[in-house]
Amino acid sequence: MSDEPAACCAPSRGSHEATAPTVSGSSLPTAGGEYPSGTTVPMLSLPGGTFLMGTDDVAGFPGDGEAPVRSVEIAPLHIAPHAVTNHEFAAFVQATGHVTDAEEFGWSYVFASFLPAHLRRGAPRPDAAPWWCGIDGATWNAPEGPGSDTRERGMHPVVHVSWRDAMAYCTWAGVRLPTEAEWEYAARGGLEQQRFAWGNELTPSGEHHCNIWQGHFPTKNTAEDGYKGTCPVDAFYPNGFGLYNVAGNVWEWCADWWGTTHSPSPCANPTGPKDGPAKVIRGGSYLCHDSYCNRYRVAARSANTPDSTAGNTGFRVASDSAVVR
Repeated sequence: MSDEPAACCAPSRGSHEATAPTVSGSSLPTAGGEYPSGTTVPMLSLPGGTFLMGTDDVAGFPGDGEAPVRSVEIAPLHIAPHAVTNHEFAAFVQATGHVTDAEEFGWSYVFASFLPAHLRRGAPRPDAAPWWCGIDGATWNAPEGPGSDTRERGMHPVVHVSWRDAMAYCTWAGVRLPTEAEWEYAARGGLEQQRFAWGNELTPSGEHHCNIWQGHFPTKNTAEDGYKGTCPVDAFYPNGFGLYNVAGNVWEWCADWWGTTHSPSPCANPTGPKDGPAKVIRGGSYLCHDSYCNRYRVAARSANTPDSTAGNTGFRVASDSAVVR
């Protein structure tokens, strides 16, 4: 993989879509818009500073642009402790009437084993990742397509949201997506050059610290960590800065365009390339397994086109100032 994202992680919507629909949002409130009563955006205050970004880890993917390790200075910021939940996204939709890209296109990607036979049968599948099915009617509030819902998953991360949907939410909430450098700084939680947000061992003392695939991918998931699909956004221990689930659960959109070439020279507050084929996603998901995609490592990275949606992709928000409304 050179300058294209990994299809195995989260499939792109594809070039067969001739024209992408416009994201709804003409009636969105500005950053000063009001929240529904009682809704807040909790944020952690991080001091900023200099950290070593990237990795030369032999467990990494050289083509992903994880290397070289470089010194990066980050300004103080505020970041959400967890990914945006179904409950929070529902408040946004209720307040604005936003229609997601998945709803506009009429379909989204769902992991095949989550589907009943009648939905799996005949569903289109990407050649590079046939464990995904393009399902008509799959959307943020029907994650497995018709007949599914999020009534018991209010505190799970919202999925089937594109980068453009995430940006619309940020506009309404008065926040923004973190840059990739901010995301990695926050995800490391103060640990320097460790493989994971909690250290170098995946399961220290046999204890699971993230929601990823166990067993034989893609046919058997033993769910030893307790979850086959998404888990609550505050499951497992937070990292040293108080962030939950920066490894596994769902991929998280970042602000940056995707690129794989990085200068080894020290830099401050990088924002990625000026443009590119896709937007960066970070953190891995509940489908990651070391047999093909160990991108739950803290330096690992992937990307997807801004209109793409899948059942393992969500987002976390950041801000330059504390936001509580």
